Amino acid sequence: MSDLDSEELEEEADNDLGEYEGERNEAGERHGHGKARLPNRDTYEGQYENGKRHGLGVYRFKNGARYIGEYIHNKKYGHGTFMYPDGSKYEGEWMDDQKQGHGIYLYNNGDTYNGEWLNNQRHGQGIYTYAATGSKYMGTWINGKQDGPGELVHLNHKYQGTFVSNSPLGPGKYVFDIGCEQHGAYVKTEQEREEEEEEQLSVSVPKWKAEKITGLTQMSQIQQPPADGTNEPQSIDLEEKTEVLETKESTSVLPDAVPVLPDAVPILPDAVPVLPDAVPDTGELHSELLDAVSQPQILSLETPAVVEEDSLPDTETVEK
Repeated sequence: MSDLDSEELEEEADNDLGEYEGERNEAGERHGHGKARLPNRDTYEGQYENGKRHGLGVYRFKNGARYIGEYIHNKKYGHGTFMYPDGSKYEGEWMDDQKQGHGIYLYNNGDTYNGEWLNNQRHGQGIYTYAATGSKYMGTWINGKQDGPGELVHLNHKYQGTFVSNSPLGPGKYVFDIGCEQHGAYVKTEQEREEEEEEQLSVSVPKWKAEKITGLTQMSQIQQPPADGTNEPQSIDLEEKTEVLETKESTSVLPDAVPVLPDAVPILPDAVPVLPDAVPDTGELHSELLDAVSQPQILSLETPAVVEEDSLPDTETVEK
């Protein structure tokens, strides 16, 4: 709860203790089904147990947000749906007032995340789909960041490999719909950047080093979040064995920066985040890849920006 919210609640509480209509137990506590209006003008209708929200209920915030789902001892716990004032929505599992377990988040720009959560952050296996381009990241998340085995799938090609703090790093490959693959690795290199006062700043930038062109490979598996909300993971594929067609070496530089994801769950965004103008164009690579014997292939990976996670409107208070 912000300081402003606290001041409003304290000021209103002096003149308004709220209202309650419903069942009570022998001790006079709210118990059973009831309706309540809190001093801060939030409302709740649902089940109570010994004076606390417990069971199914609907909590409406004065800012327009709404939670419909399960409570245990005044906290969101179990399955529930939270609808935000900006039109975004989370539907899934909760624990101690935080998104935890499997859930689906629909962002107000149309992007979606379907996967596992921990402490209000994307954590575990999940799929993030970009509405503007149709591209998607499928793989591992740690504390809200792309971290571990994953795939970045575009319209006519995809990248498979390992991500570390939202950046590709280590061995990986590009897979093209025309029936070929380019194998290689992303390696960290130091690159200088000029600041406003002509100062040189050295930063670590991943570069793609191509090694060989092959036909399509057989696949092994990585984990994917369960689509039905159960604890049984499904799987997506990564490489196993290859049929080598050619060996070439080249180095290419990634875009100036891989989009940065939030370290923590921030406040609701004021505007829709900017996505790249387009997914990497590989249409003109058809003839180059088919003629790979005569020239090396240079590719770069561009990761679309992920919408920042939204913090819950922290206006829910313990009822008096």
